[in-house]
Amino acid sequence: MSSGPAAPAQPSEVPEPAGSVLSATEVLGPHEIARALTRIAHEILERNKGAADLVLLGIPTRGLPLAHRLAARLAEVEPTVDPAALVGSLDITMYRDDLRHHPTRTIGATVLPPGGIDGRVVVLVDDVLFSGRTIRAALDALNDLGRPRVVQLAALVDRGHRELPIRPDYVGKNLPTSTAERVRVLLTETDGTDAVLIDGGAR
Repeated sequence: MSSGPAAPAQPSEVPEPAGSVLSATEVLGPHEIARALTRIAHEILERNKGAADLVLLGIPTRGLPLAHRLAARLAEVEPTVDPAALVGSLDITMYRDDLRHHPTRTIGATVLPPGGIDGRVVVLVDDVLFSGRTIRAALDALNDLGRPRVVQLAALVDRGHRELPIRPDYVGKNLPTSTAERVRVLLTETDGTDAVLIDGGAR
C-alpha cells in the first residue's frame, strides 16, 4: 500500500487524485517491477525448498495482485504448482490500531486457499512496507484464522521508518526516503499501469 508521511494508516487505501502522477518521480517501471517479482519468487522457492505447503496471502489493495503475480512465477519454475491454490486475501481492517481515527473504513474479504493455513508456510505479500503497523495487524488477523508453521513477509518496496520491530524476508527494492516523501505503487490490475512513484520532500 502506498505510504504517506503524516497518516499512521497506509495510504494506498486512499484513491489518488487524478493527474497526481505527473508530479511524481518514477523509481521503478514495469520491467523493474517484473524483475523484482521474479527474483522474490526464486528466493521464496530457495528458502522454503520448493512450493510445498506455501500460501501467499495478499494484503488488499495492491498486495493481492502482487500475490497472484508471485504465484504465477512460482508455477513457471515448478509446473506442478497450481497458482490459484496458493493465493488468498487477508483483510486487516478490523485489526488496525488506527481504526478509531477512521471508523468508516470499508471491510474487505478474507479468503483462504484450500487447506487453510494450519501448519503451512504463509508469505504475507504487501506493496510498501513503512511503519510496520499494517503487518502487525496482519499477524493479529492470522492468529484468529489458524496456526501457520512459519510466517514470512514479502514487500515490493521497503521505504524504512519502521515503528515496530518488523523486517521483511523478501524485498523488491529498498528505497530510502524521508518522512516528508510519499511512495506510491501503481499496478495494472488496480491502476492501469505498473510503476513505483515517489513525490514530496527534497531529493
